[in-house]
Amino acid sequence: MLRNFTTGPGCVNGLAGVSNAMINTWPVIMISGSSVQADIGKGDFQELDQLESVKPFVKFAAKAKTVEDIPRIVKEAIAAAAGQRPGAAYIDLPSDVLHEVISEEQAEKLLEIIEKYVPIWEQPLSEVKELAAPSGDIERAVSLLRNAQRPLLVFGKGAAYARAEEALHDFVNVTGIPFLPTPMGKGLISDAHPLCASAARSVAIGQCDVALVVGARLNWLLHFGEPPRWSKDVKFILIDICKEEIEFRIPEIGLVGDARIVMQQINLEIKDDPFALGDKHPWLKTIKDKVSKNVERMQESMSKDVVPFNFLTPLRIIKDALFDIGTPSPILVSEGANTMDVGRSVLPQFEPRTRLDAGTWGTMGVGLGYAIAAATVCPEKLIVAVEGDSAFGFSGLEVETIARYGFPIVIFVFNNGGVYGGDRRSPDDIQGPWEADPAPTSFVPDAKYHILMEAFGAKGYSVATPEELQHAVTESFAARKPALINVVVDPYAGSESGRMHHRN
Repeated sequence: MLRNFTTGPGCVNGLAGVSNAMINTWPVIMISGSSVQADIGKGDFQELDQLESVKPFVKFAAKAKTVEDIPRIVKEAIAAAAGQRPGAAYIDLPSDVLHEVISEEQAEKLLEIIEKYVPIWEQPLSEVKELAAPSGDIERAVSLLRNAQRPLLVFGKGAAYARAEEALHDFVNVTGIPFLPTPMGKGLISDAHPLCASAARSVAIGQCDVALVVGARLNWLLHFGEPPRWSKDVKFILIDICKEEIEFRIPEIGLVGDARIVMQQINLEIKDDPFALGDKHPWLKTIKDKVSKNVERMQESMSKDVVPFNFLTPLRIIKDALFDIGTPSPILVSEGANTMDVGRSVLPQFEPRTRLDAGTWGTMGVGLGYAIAAATVCPEKLIVAVEGDSAFGFSGLEVETIARYGFPIVIFVFNNGGVYGGDRRSPDDIQGPWEADPAPTSFVPDAKYHILMEAFGAKGYSVATPEELQHAVTESFAARKPALINVVVDPYAGSESGRMHHRN
């Protein structure tokens, strides 16, 4: 992904994006203009030492001092952003360099160093052997899995980036080992797969004795791989392209390499001496019984039409509509507190790389930018953004961009009147008039978010009943045009901090 910024404050604005890309390990290149080099230090318009400002947030940063530097720096930036563990890179283009003039012959000669970037998953295995793990380590890993009583496969967005879905699918189908995806790993194997343990997450991570973790870090999303959420005796097999990440975690076995390639190695090792848990294995029975119980409880709650809306009723209607679309699956973007947290449990993924949410850093305000990016990269797909009203507020005016370009993006704003909900104080708790002292986490009640979309000539809906929401969903999904559906949710339906009390 490429993003351009102006000088000074424009560059500072870009820091949130590149830092989010670094934490989420996404390949992003930021390009920013900068002051005329001869004027630096004089107090030039929007002057900033951008190179030093950006360096802490990127893998690579360089300034082009002449126009001749640009092709080389671009090549190095692409290699840094997309190579090994992906991340962010920065290119600084001073104003005087942008105004340099060279001949067409000189330009063509400079561009000769640029080679088309070929991602790892498109390269022959013979050319990426350095991204495979040592055979001895593969043998040890397979032996550990073979002798495990309660093995578990965990995979994340690193596996998604590596295009490891086929290898993961083969592994699960051969071994019968249950799996747990992290939020943006969802869809590498369909959530509908019978070995998906998402609905039994606590049991799966709490009781497993060997965990094969592929392209996912043992960070806060996975409780750091530590007790009490994990067993104190669990043995981790970590597959990561970053050697430092594995060494930091000190697993039982660390396999440094590309997720797809290493999983192919594991599958080949198993093929020579197959093993499988079997349908009657007690570990599978434990997982499936818990999944069945939790799914039944969830379905019972979701089957009720609750009005005023809670979170489950509208999410169920959206889920059913997404399921009816079939393939290609829409790209689902989600951010918020309760909206995203509940949505992770309710909204399933059936195809790889079809989910984007607040991610590792928990950044709010990314949703509409993600949706726009997805629409430009995958123009054939419907993009569905499910937003909390607070998260939407960070970048809500991006609806103008969506409307201007006519992107097939349907936005749902779960409007419960504030962060976690509306103003829940009683009048007795307030000194002076209620209106003069709103709670800091409450918004204007009954905000008309749909009118914001209508202001730019696109379609807006306000819905407060299942029938109204069903009509809006059916119509907007079929039209595949910009739309915003203002879903009016009971301000008392949410819980403070969502499911993140211990983090706040």
